[in-house]
Amino acid sequence: MAGPKQVLNIVKPYLAMIFLQFGYAGMYVISVASLKQGMNHYVLVVYRNIVAAAVMAPFALWFESKKVRPKMTLRIFLKIMALALLEPVLDQNLYYMGAKATSASFAAALYNILPAITFILAVVLRMEKIKIKSLRSQAKVVGTFVTVAGALLMILYKGPVVEFVWTKGRPHHNENGGSPDESSHWLMGTILLLISCLCWACFFILQANTLRSYPAELSLTTLICSMGAVESSAIALVMERSMQPWIIGWDARLFTAVYSGVVCSGIAYYVQGIVMKERGPVFVTAFNPMCMIIVAVMGSIILAEDITLGTVIGAAIIVIGLYSLIWGKSRDHLNQSEENDEKNSGMKLPIAATAAAAGVEIPVVITN
Repeated sequence: MAGPKQVLNIVKPYLAMIFLQFGYAGMYVISVASLKQGMNHYVLVVYRNIVAAAVMAPFALWFESKKVRPKMTLRIFLKIMALALLEPVLDQNLYYMGAKATSASFAAALYNILPAITFILAVVLRMEKIKIKSLRSQAKVVGTFVTVAGALLMILYKGPVVEFVWTKGRPHHNENGGSPDESSHWLMGTILLLISCLCWACFFILQANTLRSYPAELSLTTLICSMGAVESSAIALVMERSMQPWIIGWDARLFTAVYSGVVCSGIAYYVQGIVMKERGPVFVTAFNPMCMIIVAVMGSIILAEDITLGTVIGAAIIVIGLYSLIWGKSRDHLNQSEENDEKNSGMKLPIAATAAAAGVEIPVVITN
């Protein structure tokens, strides 16, 4: 029977990823609220990464000395620049633009295809092994398709608005809009969110690869956010030449930048890196559909967004797919641990053979 320490080690990756989904859900809601109140998304990305780098740098300097931190090479530096371009620059800007054109709950729902994209990329790049006759591989494949099906259902089917305790008596609205102009904005927002999701999946794959040659999570997080701040600043200065968007006060815009930087960039990159080294990028992204359910509830309460029947049914389907995918990944991890134990035990020579090779005589005790 496993002791408390062993149980904690088993559940730690799950608890860490669940914690991150609540963190991301808060960011989805408050960022959409700030953007619809007039905050510039280019400026938000710059401030978010500056805050993340400033918060994580002291921890990286304190906990990861030169002995822990590998030597910086040109290859690693180029990977960090690519990571900063994929997530802090492309993914964040495209996400904010897409979410502003649609809604927080829709953006979170569409992001449920992230595990599927990451899984496909991992299989193509041979980071994820598939044995179609294996039950755990079948569970991962089926879970991926079921998760995507649930997300597509949420996108394509709205249905009637579902009433909750906090929505009774509140007037409902059609968040898709009826005019051609609103529909075109919604379509463009969907396309931007899809490209953003692809960039994020590529970021996870490249981060997992970079951690093999640069296994210093805090330092890597700080460098990604620092480079992201530099790259996004260059883009923001080109796109927004006026100083007005850069001026923010002690309001929701400042809170959005600080919250997003600390929780969704600094802490998220670090925690994802630790879990990814043990379980891989597919495990990390498998929990993303949970965020959609949290955002749907928070968006309904804070932003007065409607929750439709399609959202509820899609969420139920996504939970089933999520469970199947996580089960397959957990069996993978268990099987890998058993294989490692067998290899380690096979490498140990018997005591008699070791002693004979060393020329040591083993006394034999004969008992009547």
